[in-house]
Amino acid sequence: TVLPAQASAKISFRLVGQQDPDKIHNAFVKHVKDNLPSDFTVEFTPSRGAPASQMSTDNPAFEKSRQALSDEWPRPAAYVGCGGSIPIAGHFKEVLGMDAMLIGFGKDDDAIHSPNEKYDLESFHKGTRSWARILAALAE
Repeated sequence: TVLPAQASAKISFRLVGQQDPDKIHNAFVKHVKDNLPSDFTVEFTPSRGAPASQMSTDNPAFEKSRQALSDEWPRPAAYVGCGGSIPIAGHFKEVLGMDAMLIGFGKDDDAIHSPNEKYDLESFHKGTRSWARILAALAE
């Protein structure tokens, strides 16, 4: 049996609320180093972290967007909180003081980020029309 001389891993964290990306990174590094066997070494090459993005549903843009989406789709739009890793969304809030509204047009069977990921053309076209409706509603 051949034992590998080294191993590597890419690890990412999905942050929520007011979690600080640097604090999370530092806590992880400390945990790994504190629990590393004495005959092991470890190196970290961090990438730039980003804060989580949250937007209050009390924001008037939500209701305008919900109505615009409901005009395009057969059922009323629903607010669904979900996690994701889109660093620019957190930076908009942190740097520009602007909320980022993230709206998805995928279907349940799209298998996002899986080996069999797909995206229907119908969803693409309805999503394009939806954004035109949303931008028109927000411009009023």
